[in-house]
Amino acid sequence: MLRKSSLPKSDTRLIQIVDKALAENSAKCGAWLACRPGCCQCCIGVFAISQLDAARLREGLARLGATDLPRATAVRKRAKDSRQRLKPEFPGNPQTGSLSADDDAFDDFGNDEPCPALDPTTGLCDLYESRPMTCRVFGPPVRSEGGLGVCELCFQGAPEKHIAACELVADPDDLESRVTREYEEKSGRRGSTIVAWALTDPA
Repeated sequence: MLRKSSLPKSDTRLIQIVDKALAENSAKCGAWLACRPGCCQCCIGVFAISQLDAARLREGLARLGATDLPRATAVRKRAKDSRQRLKPEFPGNPQTGSLSADDDAFDDFGNDEPCPALDPTTGLCDLYESRPMTCRVFGPPVRSEGGLGVCELCFQGAPEKHIAACELVADPDDLESRVTREYEEKSGRRGSTIVAWALTDPA
């Protein structure tokens, strides 16, 4: 029996907004967008996720366990193994999974580590519906502090003007920040972590 969701109700709205924006953007990008089932280059290498993302992943894993126990068991084993490999050089608190605020400490950490949610046989994400925000918006041109970034496999040979015209604005009102704060206040969990810790956390 699944436990009651700990996610704010507004998280559902956030996912709807981001997924709708991505669907519309994908249609605009067309063939320039190389993202396809089985393309999993972006699933290799550790990246930071919010506590809201972590909670969403845990609930996704619990749902998977209720419908496909062997797959869920495989995800849990991959997450446990990943955590063991990454623990010695974890840039933060390896007990809680809380990352250090020092961005430089994270630069060379786990660059070759596959995401535990990635099925190595199919190249598909076993927790796709519950994936973090970074995963949801990766591929199309997305603006950050460093400028307009895009997956290196996408928009190859495209003019800069065309790339700029396909910029994805997934969350124009920054609902994610508000939902994340709401979850942090409710749960007492703050800061960033990574997928392997999120999926091996019993909470």
